Amino acid sequence: MGSRRSFLLSGAAFLTGCQVSQMPQAMPPQQGGPFMLGIDFLASRNFDLLRGKRVGLITNHTSVNGRGEMTRTVMQRALGSSFTALYAPEHGIDGTIGAGIHVSTRRDSVTGLTVYSLYGPTRKPTPQMLAPIDVLVFDLQDIGCRSYTYISTMAVAMEACAENGKQFVVLDRPNPMGGWRVEGPPLESQWKSFVGQIPVPYVHGMTAGELAMMTGSKGWITRAPRLNVVKMQGWTRSMVWQDTGLRWYRTSPNIPYATSPQYYVATGILGGGSAVDIGIGTENPFGYAGGSGVDPQAMMAACQRWNVPGVSFSPYSRNGFGGVRLNIHPRAQADLTALDVMLLGELNRLTGGKVLSRMSGSKLNLFHKVYGSESLYRDLRRGVPASRIISGWNGWVSSFRSARQRYLLYP
Repeated sequence: MGSRRSFLLSGAAFLTGCQVSQMPQAMPPQQGGPFMLGIDFLASRNFDLLRGKRVGLITNHTSVNGRGEMTRTVMQRALGSSFTALYAPEHGIDGTIGAGIHVSTRRDSVTGLTVYSLYGPTRKPTPQMLAPIDVLVFDLQDIGCRSYTYISTMAVAMEACAENGKQFVVLDRPNPMGGWRVEGPPLESQWKSFVGQIPVPYVHGMTAGELAMMTGSKGWITRAPRLNVVKMQGWTRSMVWQDTGLRWYRTSPNIPYATSPQYYVATGILGGGSAVDIGIGTENPFGYAGGSGVDPQAMMAACQRWNVPGVSFSPYSRNGFGGVRLNIHPRAQADLTALDVMLLGELNRLTGGKVLSRMSGSKLNLFHKVYGSESLYRDLRRGVPASRIISGWNGWVSSFRSARQRYLLYP
């Protein structure tokens, strides 16, 4: 744990009628135009892909165009009575419901349409939910991490559309961490869950549209629908959210800032441990790494030895917890998933193993699902150095980078 380890990272068109088993044919991108979200490019074409069809929309408060107008308002105005149903993911259509809490089906006060819950007893749209529509549109702002459930919602909705003869359309949006950050462990099939629905690295560096294409083509769902991806204009893989000029909308209660996805990656796995503090309920959720009774200076000393580029630390102590506060630059070159594992390993050491040994059965089960396997828990408890655990996923990440190449829509 004390060795100096460099945390360096390893390493516009409108698509119509494309089957995901084939590479789509794209119209030539607009040259020299402004940055545009998928919803804005679709609107610029007068929603031609959706004309003459009954349309449903997977949506929430993050589903807005470049001017901040709700996608559901824009689509209802353009499509009128053919815009027939809404579907809400985890946290609900307004984004105010806490993590893991069931969302109820209800009437939308903005459009008057029924909002079917996709995060309750049913997470995959049923035939009854899909009966009012011919095409299901997906427009949610994801954060780029496998355990964040919006992409899981997309995957099971794609499968449901295939089973019920419905078209599926993705209105693409930026990955807020950019398109080059790919890191973290694989997902083992026995740990597939709603916090790990498709077998990508913990941080995949892809947009929703790219993931939709890969999901269908790779057979990660039992059947693939007829898929269309409406690309962004002007986005490149080197862009983080701050480069887009767009306002950030809190994607869920604990992701309030455009930088929050990086913090989520840096401490989200750690947050599954026992008697740890990652800052939930503070001004910067996921911005802390602390343990019960831990000496902040001891934790600070360990973090300084690691040489983490783009990340700085400061000691903190509150409410019986001690550790470090993180400050992550939006363009940090650090492998943030590796940092998460290093923080977990060090806090477990400083607490005499209590972070891992005192987890309840249900908490441990969720911990394995988020990480994608039992290996992290098993290896840390056996005393395997975190650096060796991290090096174990590098080859797989490299293979994934190659496998994803044919699905990338942006340079």
